[in-house]
Amino acid sequence: MSGVLVVDDQHLIRTGIATLLGTRQDELGPIHEAADGQAAIAAVTAEQPGLVLMDIRMPGLNGIDAARTILRLPVAEPPRVVILTTYDQDALLYAALRAGCSGFLLKDMPPGQLLSAVIALSQSDVLVAPARLRTLVEYHAVPEAPSVPGPLSQPQPQPPERLPAQLTQRELQVLQFVAQGLDNEDIAQRICVSVGTVKSHVHRMMTKLELRSRAQAVVFAYEHGIATARASGTSGMRPATAF
Repeated sequence: MSGVLVVDDQHLIRTGIATLLGTRQDELGPIHEAADGQAAIAAVTAEQPGLVLMDIRMPGLNGIDAARTILRLPVAEPPRVVILTTYDQDALLYAALRAGCSGFLLKDMPPGQLLSAVIALSQSDVLVAPARLRTLVEYHAVPEAPSVPGPLSQPQPQPPERLPAQLTQRELQVLQFVAQGLDNEDIAQRICVSVGTVKSHVHRMMTKLELRSRAQAVVFAYEHGIATARASGTSGMRPATAF
């Protein structure tokens, strides 16, 4: 499984990003395009890319519902889905993270920065701008998530039926560190184990909790009181979505 799928109903934006990514095709693999959510699902089924860059607002099936479907497709390894966004969609971004998306990137960020972020995301499930993602989650992780106007669906927070009683103490500790934005190397240093051991803990934790991405793990930790703004050292103030 390799390659990147760019999903956006605006032809100029879609082809522009695809062309940019094509300059690093040796690292990213083939670059595919889709103009809406249904086409994205079909492309993932046919091409099985490793990464999907998904617009939110599109005619027909919106990006969040398309991402939710893609992450549950019966493929060997579902792709990572990253939202392509603008500045004014915080509630929608939070809904995307809850659905299992790995993060979000701004459409108008500098090309070099966008390219570097996509390469990093194609290689591992990293948190893009973890401090800002954490602030976004802190703002929205309340007993009832904010409603999203319009046709976009947003599932309400689940009751605490999946509280991590089935996690080991080490897996719970790793979840807390993930919620703080630490990567595997940082976690390994904190708990004095190898990076490979941390990866195993993260994999088992996410499998037990049926989580699709590290970003979704951050959301889960805050919504279930496993992580708090005080514990993470951030203020919980209104987030900015720019990177």
